[in-house]
Formats: sequence, structure tokens, C-alpha cells
Amino acid sequence: MSEKEVDGGGGGGGRGGLIRTDLSWIPSVIKKRVCTTFVEDSFSNGLLCQCGGVRDSHASVTLNDYFSSAIVSHWESAKHSTEAPTDAFGEVEFAGVSKRHSYFLRLSWDTPPATAYTIMTSQWGLPKPNLVLSVAGGVGRSKVKTWVREVLRQGLVRAAQSTGAWIVSGGLREGVGRFLGEAVRDHATAASSDSLTKVVAVGIAPWGLVDHREQLVNPEGSFPAEYYVPNRSQDSCYLDNNYQAFLLVDDGSVGRRGGEAGFRARLEDYISHQRTGKWGSGTMDIPVLCTLVSGEPYMLERLDLSLKKCIPWLILAGSGGLADLLSDVLENVSAASILPAAAAEGEGEVATKTDFRERVAERVMKYFPSEPDMDKLVDKVLSIYQSKDLISIYHGEQEGPDDFDTVLLKALVRASKLRSVDSSPSTEELKLALTWNRVDIARSELFTGDIQWKSEDLEGFMTDALVNDKPQFVRLFTENGLNILDYLTLGRLEELYRSISDSCLTYTLLQRRLTERQGAVTISTDVLNDAARQAKALTLYEVSQLLEDLLGDVCEPFYRDSLGLEGITSKRKSIKKLTKILYEDRGYRKRRCPYPWASLLIWAVLQNHGEMAVYFWEMMTESVLSALSACKLLRELCKLESETETKLSMKELAQRFENLAHDVFSKCYQSSESRSFVLLKKKSAMWGGTTCLKMAMEADARHFFSHDGVQTLLSQIWWGEMDRSTEAWKLVVTLFIPPLCYTNLISFREVEEADEGKPEEAPQGKDMDWLYAETVFSFSDMKRIQAKSEESGPIRPTTRGHPVRPPPSKRPFVLSRWRQFWYAPVTAFLGNVLMYFLFLLLFAYVLLVDFKPPPPKGPAPLELLLYFWVFTIVCEEIRGTFFVGSMTVRQRIRQYAQDVWHKCDLIAISLFLIGLSCRMFRDTFWFGRAALCLDYMVFTLRLIHIFAIHKQLGPKIIIVGKMMKDVFFFLFFLAVWMMAYGVANQGLIYSFDPSADRILRRVFYRPYLHIFGQIPVEEMDSGFEWSVTCTTNATEIDEDMEPCRDTHHNWLVVILLVVYLLVTNILLINLLIAMFSYTFTKVQERSDKYWKFQRFNVIAEYHSRPCLAPPFIIFSHFHLFVKRNIRKVPSEKIHQFAVELQEKATSRLMTWESIQKENFLSAEGKKQRGSEAERLKRMSAKVDGVLKQTAEIKDVDRRLRALETEMEFCSATLLWMAEALSQSGVLKTSKSPPTRKVSPSSLEC
Repeated sequence: MSEKEVDGGGGGGGRGGLIRTDLSWIPSVIKKRVCTTFVEDSFSNGLLCQCGGVRDSHASVTLNDYFSSAIVSHWESAKHSTEAPTDAFGEVEFAGVSKRHSYFLRLSWDTPPATAYTIMTSQWGLPKPNLVLSVAGGVGRSKVKTWVREVLRQGLVRAAQSTGAWIVSGGLREGVGRFLGEAVRDHATAASSDSLTKVVAVGIAPWGLVDHREQLVNPEGSFPAEYYVPNRSQDSCYLDNNYQAFLLVDDGSVGRRGGEAGFRARLEDYISHQRTGKWGSGTMDIPVLCTLVSGEPYMLERLDLSLKKCIPWLILAGSGGLADLLSDVLENVSAASILPAAAAEGEGEVATKTDFRERVAERVMKYFPSEPDMDKLVDKVLSIYQSKDLISIYHGEQEGPDDFDTVLLKALVRASKLRSVDSSPSTEELKLALTWNRVDIARSELFTGDIQWKSEDLEGFMTDALVNDKPQFVRLFTENGLNILDYLTLGRLEELYRSISDSCLTYTLLQRRLTERQGAVTISTDVLNDAARQAKALTLYEVSQLLEDLLGDVCEPFYRDSLGLEGITSKRKSIKKLTKILYEDRGYRKRRCPYPWASLLIWAVLQNHGEMAVYFWEMMTESVLSALSACKLLRELCKLESETETKLSMKELAQRFENLAHDVFSKCYQSSESRSFVLLKKKSAMWGGTTCLKMAMEADARHFFSHDGVQTLLSQIWWGEMDRSTEAWKLVVTLFIPPLCYTNLISFREVEEADEGKPEEAPQGKDMDWLYAETVFSFSDMKRIQAKSEESGPIRPTTRGHPVRPPPSKRPFVLSRWRQFWYAPVTAFLGNVLMYFLFLLLFAYVLLVDFKPPPPKGPAPLELLLYFWVFTIVCEEIRGTFFVGSMTVRQRIRQYAQDVWHKCDLIAISLFLIGLSCRMFRDTFWFGRAALCLDYMVFTLRLIHIFAIHKQLGPKIIIVGKMMKDVFFFLFFLAVWMMAYGVANQGLIYSFDPSADRILRRVFYRPYLHIFGQIPVEEMDSGFEWSVTCTTNATEIDEDMEPCRDTHHNWLVVILLVVYLLVTNILLINLLIAMFSYTFTKVQERSDKYWKFQRFNVIAEYHSRPCLAPPFIIFSHFHLFVKRNIRKVPSEKIHQFAVELQEKATSRLMTWESIQKENFLSAEGKKQRGSEAERLKRMSAKVDGVLKQTAEIKDVDRRLRALETEMEFCSATLLWMAEALSQSGVLKTSKSPPTRKVSPSSLEC
């Protein structure tokens, strides 16, 4: 059995323990207390012990001490009780109240708090707190006031819920503990699991005070223990079902309060020394704040003990009892005690410590007049007064529950300043606000402009906010001085990836690649043991490998240049060089990350942190491409994720990023059409040389492709220099009669030369678009750009200093118009379609009419032409796969295999080669003919892809493709039912028939024909005559004669036929129709988006194809070979759908895109602010402000009334003194005494 130790430090006592996989270890580690000495209670006539137990339950009776010198009059748990293994632990189910189980444990008062805390967090699975709010008081005879309930509900619990706190109280159904439990329950019910952190309510109560505690006793543990709680409105000492965990502290007493105080104080002190954050990765200790509500005198011991351990307290003044006493002493008596210091300078009478003690004693007598040991209470109050800096007072009736979270923060900050002398108050307050995730407090209290935050001061907080997924704080730090360029170094980025939770899919994927790297260098690194720990840690190389696997070939690998691995394609060489860098020089970690916002976006997306990722996207440039890249990453991760909820959230976040890309591009398209086209085709250095169009294609961004701007660009590329309104028949006629392209039969668009017209001036206004890039729509555009780049003439400066090249020479009209027509993708498409139809006609003619026998009689000339035609098709497949673009061979093969139609082409070519090889030999001639017949079907199906460009046929092709999946599901059910019926039917009709051919036909083929109404009744029903010679002789049947039918089960055969037709023709066929209808309806709604998405593939394919179609394409191949390999002319279409910009043009284009993104975000924010929910929220805030001001006015009115009363008293006293002096004759004056002016309003009263 596996064991692991529990840290026993941090609390009083040195008892350790072991935690095993089961819970049998608890009684051996956790103890209970049993009173073993009877100390008589003088008020019970000798029946009860001072522990609260009866005489019979005690083993011995103590009357005096061992020296018989004094009678023992006071019971103490440490002296008069002993330990025994605990007999109450496990889970408790509150019968009749709640089905939710809670944890409970009976433990001795001297149990180490480390053990109890480990049990709660490790064994019970309670989340580690970011804050502990311990509420004391409000029990017994004291009643909870109404405003205190509101403070607990709206202030305390709400503040705890927003911070992920533990609320610790008595856990019983009485006083404050009961209202806290109800408040936690109500807030947990009203709040969603995603919006707010769950609050954990922990009850710490004396074991001897719990009613019906015997129901919890089970020496082996209860899982669960049934605990009955009566449904009554009065307070009681039953456990409250709204608490998640109970620690029942046992000191051996029964029915006594306060036995848990010492353990509770030590547990709070232990927790206050633990770190916040995931796995204790936070920047501060867990803050603990104790709150006193009302209270009894025995709680002074608890307060004094906690304050000596620097645990802060918050006192609710006005709640009654001990809280009123302490608030009165701290506010009023302490104010009076300042006078002696002033009296030392002759301003008053010197106040002594005796006077101060007397004033405190007066207050104690005022609030607790019936307490017998008054001096002890006064001493405790004076001891508490010495730690007054740790005590905060909250006047709930004056401040209201809305200010409670601010009061909590200030109380903890005050205590934190006392515990940490080195740090500043603002730093400590920011630590608490970050731990609580209260960005509103941080924004209103710390980032108002009064404090000048430095970037290095916020770096630690930034890391904490990133690791713990607090995007609002990340935004706040970035807006208030944090320099992201200085912050995000490569080493810090590695630390962020190492902090990913082990429950995240990305963690698993990174660890898998880390294991691969470690396994590859195990042998070569044995001699370098001094730096092995650094090399075994996660690096950016694993991140680069993961991104390469997720993004595929759409872009170049990330972070390889930063690691010094540029230009190395071999994985083994990369790992070898990386290992050398990690062992010898790790200076790369200090370098800045080249694209910090993009790196943080990738980091957040890989963890599915939605709000964080969206904020990083808002901060970065190239917003359209970045959103599409995030969409691509999320959809690839979604394929690997196994958790349903996480997969759904990834899909939603991916769709959100796609919508952002669509909306921002819509703003760009509305601003400038030409710039938006350049934006789609610009190569990005940030994202590894990819473009928006390419990334959108890889990300399956159908919604983005459906945008009018994207479709307009594709249409312009598709038509080239020709007018998009040109009819198809004109193109077809021109294909057969090429000189017609010089006539007005086809209209061409005018090409605007941006660099012509006014070469002496720098472009301004709308002409500024051409500063960004040349938009490549057609061949002439590419030739114009090429001519500009190859121009070697001198660059002459204009009068304004702008360099201008002389305009390049134009081609002759005959040559330029010829190229404009033949180099348009639509021309290549129509030519390929027409020639493909001719190819299919030739193929069909050869198969049906002119398919000659093997050599020497065949093949015929037309068949040889067919072979040559297929040869040109194969040549084009090879050229398009291996000689277009700049990818590696492995990437080309992978990309080719991913396309469905490429697989169809591969099958067609393979079948043709098989058929061609077999038909040349007599023995395999018919097999070759069959292979060619099947190959003809495959070539014919290839037409589907060709017509995907058609606006009407394209969506229908998509619908047919979706329905094919439904057919496969239908065929599965049909095959099961056909086999069941076919085997049973064959067995009933024929008792013996070993012919495999007849069995297959009658088991599968005949039931399949039944679906379409072909039912040979005379063969199946013996009631009909069947004019076929049959036999019952087994020997003749073995010789392949027809067996006779068995008539014994004819009635069952008829019933099975009826049932089979009923299920198949009515149930399954209608099921298929319903599936088709659902698929049609579902896809038809989005068929336009699907068609526009697939249209890109067709346009990209024919944009890169030569103008001539097979078989004439061989001339284009020969021309390209001479041009590329002999003349060394670079390809004009190698960067299809891509534009490379210079640095200045890229910067201007990114600035323009950022402006459009800001306009979009501003419009979205305005729309959100105008929504009904935001209006209600603002109105609610205004109403709260009015109520707060009303409360302040009431408080001022109350103070004015009190002042008015004092003034009336002073006025009456002065009148009395004046009257007395006037009658005594001591003062003699000639003036008459002043008369009091009476207002008319007072006379009316």
C-alpha cells in the first residue's frame, strides 16, 4: 500500500501522520478526547462533571490533589482527559434536507493544523483558498440584527465569492452560522459556475455541542453517515447542511462552548503562512481575516490569541455584545487616552494607567454587568487594546453592505503592512486585489494616477495574473505602465508554458514532445551531468514542434530563429544543436520575444483562455490574420480534445475568432476595397509567411470566405483582365476562334497605372493605396510589377524629393491582349472543361467501339491517343504537385494527400495504369478491360469537382456529399436487417444447398431486390407452382442442380417476407428520406457559405495551371521547361495569392488595419453600452448611489439631531447659571440681561 507523509509543521505539536490511499489511517493519526477524571460541578448537586458529562461516564473521581492540600475545583482538558482514536469521520448525508454530502472529522483540540489542512485540501478535495474569512460570535443568547444579515449576505459572502474564499464559522444551525450557510447557498444557486468562484463554507464546532452527534459515530468511518436534521425555524445545535466540511473539535467536554477556539486560531495562523495561486505559485501568503459579530465574553481569549499571531480582526460595531464593547473601547476610550500626552505640556490633568483601566472597566460593566470575573475581562480587553492596529471597525448601519469589500481589503492591507515591513502599502494592497481578482478595487484605489507605477514593479503581478487567468488585471497593468516588450523575454515565455496546468491538453502534448527530445539525446548527454536539469526542462523547441503539428504547412515554424535553429530541417540535427545550446549557452532566454502579443495570444489559445486570448488579439497588429490563426489552432486542438465540455468551449471560441476576423475585415472592406485586397494576400512575417486567404482555408473559415470582399477578390482573380459580366458563350467561341479576342466580342477592364499620370508628385488621397502594394489580379498586373522590379534605369528625384522610376515600356497590343485572354483562370477552366468532355467521349468510344485485342492487333490509333492524353494529365498532376510553390517535398506530399479530389485523381491514374498493363497481355486482357471500365467511372465522377465553381450546381454538390454520409449509416442498418432476413429465409426454404453462388444471391442479392418490388413469389412461396427442375438428392445438389423447396415452413416464410417488407420499405426507407430531408434543410441554409468556401480551391487550382488543356498542355510544359531551366526566368505565379510588401508599406498597411479594428471595437462597445442589460446596470448603479447618499443624509440628520440636543442642554445650563448668579447678587451690572429671541414657528408649536 502506497503512503505519503503529511507535513506536520506549522501548528502546535509535533505529531505527524501518514496518508494512505484508503482512509484506514485516520484513527491512527487523528485522535479524540475522553474525560477520564470527574471534577464535580457545584451547580449540579454532584451529578455532573465540569466537563458536562454524568458521573457514571467517568473512570475516577478527583476530590483533591496528590498532596491533599487543596481541593481540585477547575476542570482542564489537558489534565483531566486522555486521547483515543477518533471514531467519527467520513461523509455525512443530511437526511430529508439535502442529497449533497459534506465531509466531517472529529479531532482533538491539540491536533496539528497542518494535518487538518492537508486532509481538507488533499483528501477532501477542497480548493485552496485565496482568502479565509473567519466569522466569530453571533451564537447562544445573542440575536442577529437585520442589518447584520444583509452585511453577511450582500457584503461578506459576495466578497468571498468573487475571490474564491473559505468562510469559516461554527457550522451549526444557530445565529450567524445559520445565516452564513443560507447566504452561501443562495449565492451559489444564483451565480453560474463560470462567472464566479465557488465559496467553500467550513464549520469548526465543539464536538460536545453538536446535537445527535451519536449518528456520526462509526470507528471505521461513515460513507456516508445519515444525519437527521429536524425542519425547525428556531436556532439549534444541529450541523448545517449548507456547509461543505466540518471540523468537530473535541476537548472532552459536553455542551460547553469555546473548546474549539485554540485549534481554530492555530489553523487560521497556519493557513496565513501558505501561498496563494495554483500549487502555491502566488506572490503572497493566503490572507486571513477574522470578523466579530456580537459575541460573548469567553471569545476574548480567542481574539487575544489571534491578535498575538498578527491575524487581523474586523469588528461589526452595533451588532451587540462583545463587538459593541470593543468598538466602544477602541474608538472612545482610546480617544480619551490621548489627552494625557497633551497634559504633559500643561494643557490638562495627567491621566494615569489606572484611570485608563477604570474607564475600560466602566465599559465592561456597562455591556456585561452580570459577569463574575470582571478583572479578568478587563485584563483581556487591555491586552487586545495593545494590538489595536490589527483591528478595524465597520459601522454597518452607516456604511452599507456595498462598501464591505473595500473595508475587508483595507483591513487586510493594514495587517499586511505590520507583518511585512519592507513592502509598500500600495504593493500589499495590489497583492490582495490580485489575489481576490477584484480589478474594480485596484482600478479605483491604486491606479487613479496618484501612484506612479514602474514597469519592473508590475512584472511579478503580471506573471501572477497570466498564470491564474485574470485578463482584467492584465489589461490594467498594460494600461498603467507595463512595457510588454521588456516584460516578455524568451525565458519568461518558457516559464509561462511550464506553468500550464497538468489537466490541460496542451500540457500533455508538450510533455509528449519533451519526452521525445529527451529520449533522442539520452546517450549524447551522459557526460554533461552538471546542466542536465536545465536541459530536461520544457523549452520553446517543444512549443515550436507543437505549433508545427497544429498549424501544419500553412506557415513556417515558430521560435526556431530565436533558438538558433534556422535553416535546419532535420529533427535529429535540430535536437543535437539545441542540446548544445542548452548546455553551453542559455543566453537566448534573456532576449526579447520578437512578437510578444502574438506569443501571448498563442499561449492563451493553447490553454483555451477565451477572455485572455481576445484581449491579446485586441492589442496586436494583423488582427484579421491573428484571429484566423487562433481559429485554426483551436479547431485543431478540438480534434484532439476528449472532454466534451472543453471541446464545446473550444468550438465556441474558434467561431468567435472567426467572427472577429470577418467583422474586422468588413470594416476594412468598407474603408478601402483595394487595401483590403492587399490585406488578404499580404505575407506576414509574424505568422511565418502565411496570408489571410491561406490561413482561412486551413482554418475551415467558411463564414470568413462568405464575405463579399473575399468573393470579390476571388472573382477578380478568376476573370483576370476580362469584364466579369462576359457571357460564357463568348468565351467558348473565342476558345475555338482565338482571333476574336482582338474584337469587341469580349470586353476588358481598364488597368489603372498608379505610378503613371503624375510621376512628379507623391501620391496623395486615394492614390495612397498604391503605396501599400500592387494588387495582383491578372497576368498583366504581375508583368507590370515585374517590369518595375527589373527596371534598371536611374531613379531621378522629383522637386519634392520623392524617388520616381521612369515608366516601363508597354507591350504591343497584339501580345498584351493575347496574354490577357489566355492567362485568365476562367479561360483555363473553360478550356479544361471542354477538353475533358472530349476526353470522356474518346474514352467511352475506345471502350465501346474501338477496343482492340492485345498486340499485335491492338491498340488502335484512337486508343494510343487516349494513352497520350492520360500521359499529359499525369504530367500536369506532377507539375502541380512538385513544381508549384516553395514547400518541401514532404509538405507537398502531405498537402496532396489531404485533398479528396487528389485522391480521386490518384485512384483514376492507378486504375488506368493497371488496365493498360493488363490489356497488353492475352491472359489478363479481360481484367484490364474491366479495370479501364471502372476507371472510366472514376474519371467521370471527377466532373463533380469541376462544376463546384457553378453557383447553382456547387451547393447541390455539397448537399449530395453530405447525404452520402447518411447513406452509409442507412446501409449499416439495412445490411444488418438484410442479413438477418436473408439467412433465416434461405434456411427455411432450402434444407440443403451447399452452392456458395446461390447462397450469396439468395441471402443478399434477392432481399436487396425486394426493396424495389422484385419479389419472385413462385420461388419463395410453395403455394405457387415453379416450373424448374429440382431435386432432393444430395449428390445431385452437390453437382450444382437446383434443390427443391421445403414446404414445412412455408407459412413462416410468408410471415418473414411481410415483416421484412414492412420494416424495410416503410421504416428504413422513410428513415433515409427523413435523414435526407434533415441534411438538405440543414445544409441548404449554409450551402452558399460552403460553396463560396470550396470555390477558392477551384480558383487557386486553375490560377496556377497553364492556359492550354490536355493534351495540348504538353506544349505549355515544354515552354515552362525552357523558360525555367534554360532561360532561367523566375516563375510569375510561384507566389500565387500572395504579395510581399516592403517594410514601410507593411507598417502603413498595419496602421490602417489597426485603425479599422479600433473603429470596430469602438462600435461594438457602443452597441454593448446601448443594450438593455447595460442600461439596467447603469441605472442600478445610479440607484445604489442615490441610496448611499440617502443613507449619508440620514446619518448627517442623526448627527445634527444629536448636536441639537446637546445645544439645548448647554443652553438650559447656561440659563440656569445666569439665573443663579443674578439672584445671588455676586455679579452687579448696569446692563439688563440679554433676552432670548423666539422664532414665530416655535410660538405656533
